[in-house]
Amino acid sequence: MTDTDTVLVVDDNRPLADGFARALATDYDVRTAYTVEEARESLTPTVDVVLLDRHLPDGSGGDVLDEIRQRNHDCSVAIVSASDPSADLDCDAYLTKPIGETDVLRETVSDLLGGRVSR
Repeated sequence: MTDTDTVLVVDDNRPLADGFARALATDYDVRTAYTVEEARESLTPTVDVVLLDRHLPDGSGGDVLDEIRQRNHDCSVAIVSASDPSADLDCDAYLTKPIGETDVLRETVSDLLGGRVSR
């Protein structure tokens, strides 16, 4: 068992998801999922932060977000999307692609873990 926080990156753009994972892997235990189904399988109580794309090949990130909230998972969710932010999403943070600097990604995860970003 580790004390490392777990981040789940959910994005169908594999190079982008894998790049996010690499950028975060030095500080966190990072999992990747490329579909809604993989996200559901990877979403365990040990996940602390989810970085979630809105558009996935087998559904929407909104479906995953709804499931997270319905299951009462104690994790924070940041939507990471090229789409404009939407007020109907119950997320903790919203990042608009492209994310130019990995520092923004790391800072967002750190803020979510520190409780500085709230719904």
